[in-house]
Amino acid sequence: MSTTEAPDAQARWGDSERFVPTKVVQPIQRLLAQETAGGVAMLVAAIVALIWANSPLHESYFRLWESPFELAFGESGPFHIHLTLQEFVNDVLMTIFFYLAALEIKHELVHGSFRDKRAAALPAMAALGGMIVPALVYFALNAGGEASGGWGIPMATDIAFAVAVVTLLGKRVPLAARAFLLTLAVADDIGGIVVIAIFYSKGLQFTWLAAAFLAFVGAYLAQRLHIRSYAPYLLLGVAAWFCLHESGVHATISGVVLGLLTPANPFYSPHRFAERAQPLVDRVAASVADHHVDDDEQAGNDTGLRDLTRLSVETMSPLERHLAWAGPWVAFVIVPIFALANAGVRVVGGGFGNPITDVVVLGPALGLLIGKTIGISIASYAAVKAGIGKLPEGVTWPMIGGLATIGGVGFTVALFITSLAFDDPGITDRAKLGVLIGSLVSGVVGYLVLRLAAGRANAETA
Repeated sequence: MSTTEAPDAQARWGDSERFVPTKVVQPIQRLLAQETAGGVAMLVAAIVALIWANSPLHESYFRLWESPFELAFGESGPFHIHLTLQEFVNDVLMTIFFYLAALEIKHELVHGSFRDKRAAALPAMAALGGMIVPALVYFALNAGGEASGGWGIPMATDIAFAVAVVTLLGKRVPLAARAFLLTLAVADDIGGIVVIAIFYSKGLQFTWLAAAFLAFVGAYLAQRLHIRSYAPYLLLGVAAWFCLHESGVHATISGVVLGLLTPANPFYSPHRFAERAQPLVDRVAASVADHHVDDDEQAGNDTGLRDLTRLSVETMSPLERHLAWAGPWVAFVIVPIFALANAGVRVVGGGFGNPITDVVVLGPALGLLIGKTIGISIASYAAVKAGIGKLPEGVTWPMIGGLATIGGVGFTVALFITSLAFDDPGITDRAKLGVLIGSLVSGVVGYLVLRLAAGRANAETA
């Protein structure tokens, strides 16, 4: 029977003191850990798309995203989906985006600010005002026109961009202000999902809708039976996506439903983790006490460590594990690809008129900038005066005004709704330009207003 000396633990290469890890890898890891990093990645992708679409190579940009993409299940029959590459991004990859959004919503409902109804009342009311007034501003400019169906575009707030703008102000702004904006954006997401599901679904096919419902029921039953393998959920998720795609309801809603079905409770109680983990740790410690491990001990250690790994993983709820998994992929891969595919509006030589007088551009732009500012501010004031909610600690009314304007950064979901609202590419591009202008101006103006308001509040406190 062979024995081996147990080696000491070594630091990972990325955590070592070598030149490349310390000068390249670790700084990148610190950057990616910051809340602003996802917004920066999205912004860079949008800028690249705009430059590419307005450069001499603009034809390659549009040719790329119009490339055919086919999803096929079998050689023939009804299970064929023909998409462009842009539609694949918007219909398939964005399903994961909405899955993450649903996970965040459920987290807030179970563990976060929505659990306390009074604490959630103010940002929820503010979100409602921030959806109604922008839609009214848009509709006032476009009622009866060629773009009247796009009233849902300025209703959305982009969580990543909005929180990134507030984060740039650092400690000047109280944490309660950022929590208010984050909760508002989550409530806004709920409203946006409802609007997409009800108003931007076309030609409902109830047979396919019933099949999607059965797929969701299957996922729920698998959860109730404590099936841990991902394979059944993945298969049921794909089936639900396909059925919704065929039903006329936008397929990304499948991500929302599956996200809300994700269990918020762990398979193993955290209170019993130490009790169950300690014998496994003790067994490994005993086998290496003499600094030598024979084959039988090594096999026992491998089994014990696998059990310990499974115990550690399943002491976290599936909700928390999936949030940790999906967050980086959405922030640094899916949303930047979405921005690259959708923000490329050809302004130079694109046949645009004067954006200052074009109501298709002004609808989203003014809806985001003016509608969000007025809607969130007035709804917040009304909620406080009616006793429904109260201002967060350290947050002043001028800060609410700045946060309301930052809420006008609509980018991701606003562009997504734009792609659903119109069939005419010309109208779509003009509305996208309005989204880009409104989001940019809202972010800059909101940053300046919030910085000024925070400075005054800090001066008065001092």
